[in-house]
Amino acid sequence: MTIGGVELAGAAMAAGLVDEYHLFLVPIVVGGGRRALPDDVRARLELLSTHRFRSGVVHHHHGVVRG
Repeated sequence: MTIGGVELAGAAMAAGLVDEYHLFLVPIVVGGGRRALPDDVRARLELLSTHRFRSGVVHHHHGVVRG
């Protein structure tokens, strides 16, 4: 299942329902938006893969380490 949207994704993270994170880092500076990751959620992550696109975007794929 894919979950999008900052509030819904944050609630799923807080409930422990997220097994993988796919983060796309875009080289653009913006301000005033909502944070992508909630402050009150902590998870141990393992970097599974990284891909750099020609556009400058970087994709990080993380898995959640349980236990």
